[in-house]
Amino acid sequence: MSQDICVMVPTIREYECMRSYFENARNHEFDLSRLHVVLITEDFCDTDEMEAMLDEEGVDGEVFDGTRREEWFAEHDVSEYSHIIPAASHAETSFGLLYMWAGDYDYGFFIDDDTLPHDEDFFGTHMENLAFEGEIESVSSDEQWVNVLYQNADEHDLYPRGYPYSAMHESVETETTEIERNEIVASQGLWTNVPDLDAVRILMDGDLQGQAQTRTTEDDFEGDFVAAEGQYLTVCSMNLAFRREVIPAFYQLPMDENEWDVGRFDDIWSGVFLKRACDILGKQIYNGAPLCEHNKAPRSTFDDLNNEVPGLELNEHLWEIIDDVGGDVSPADDEPYAAIFAAMAAELEDGDWSDYNNGDFFNYVGEFMGDWLDCLDEIDAAA
Repeated sequence: MSQDICVMVPTIREYECMRSYFENARNHEFDLSRLHVVLITEDFCDTDEMEAMLDEEGVDGEVFDGTRREEWFAEHDVSEYSHIIPAASHAETSFGLLYMWAGDYDYGFFIDDDTLPHDEDFFGTHMENLAFEGEIESVSSDEQWVNVLYQNADEHDLYPRGYPYSAMHESVETETTEIERNEIVASQGLWTNVPDLDAVRILMDGDLQGQAQTRTTEDDFEGDFVAAEGQYLTVCSMNLAFRREVIPAFYQLPMDENEWDVGRFDDIWSGVFLKRACDILGKQIYNGAPLCEHNKAPRSTFDDLNNEVPGLELNEHLWEIIDDVGGDVSPADDEPYAAIFAAMAAELEDGDWSDYNNGDFFNYVGEFMGDWLDCLDEIDAAA
């Protein structure tokens, strides 16, 4: 089979975790020759050791530190857009999306370096999810938000990072829906051990080391599901697979390296944009298996809090702003994901958000979203 999967891993520490994913693939007879692994790192990391690890595992791939990323932009004649990838930020996963767009890959995977696979077939399950057709549970709430941890929320009372505070204490409804072939465009695997919470919720859970004392287990997940049309959900990029077609609407937003010090919402906001695009185009995000074990390293909860506070109010309102944007785009239009993303970009860039704390950051994000689409166009033109 051809090499059709690009695996993107942002890492500065635990890149050796990928050996467990490769071992999982071999145990389940998943063809590793389908993978091209892109390790996204920094100049202060040992890229030679990372390359050696890929060689030892017999897996094709490349390592991109900051210098090598700049060289890649120059090689593809898009250096004027290098600013759209923030340095030393989790949002640099967007470089992986650019790399994938310039290459010949049909599917992408995001894997965080503080995770490990469970015994189930990690790559195979994600690929089965993307090909899924049939009946599945569809979830909705009276707050227009779905808590991806809803299945055992009565016991653990957890809400994931990025879930709006104003949407808590929702009433949940479920029903069965029929999924058609090629309707699933992203597969979000969930996580055991350390839940993906924001700093406020971690502090409320009594943990000062950024991890939360309440942990999740396999028993907290009862089955796979989708969020109903018109409903939003948090999309975490630590364990995620997706189709190539969504890349124009899946930019991991510029965080950390900005004058407002907004951070920690790159994958959350990209998930909001993607879900809006999916609703317009009749597509779905699959949630549940394969689970990963999240082994978040201890760090100050207050450091995360400082990164999150500048964007907390914005996070409460972003989804409301884009909820009626892009509805005139048809699935039959040329590049519909790009058209919807362009409409959302214009809404943010041109709006007056002065009523919100750090509202100008929305204008900044909208400008970068437009640059993202322009960069993709330049890559296409050079192909």
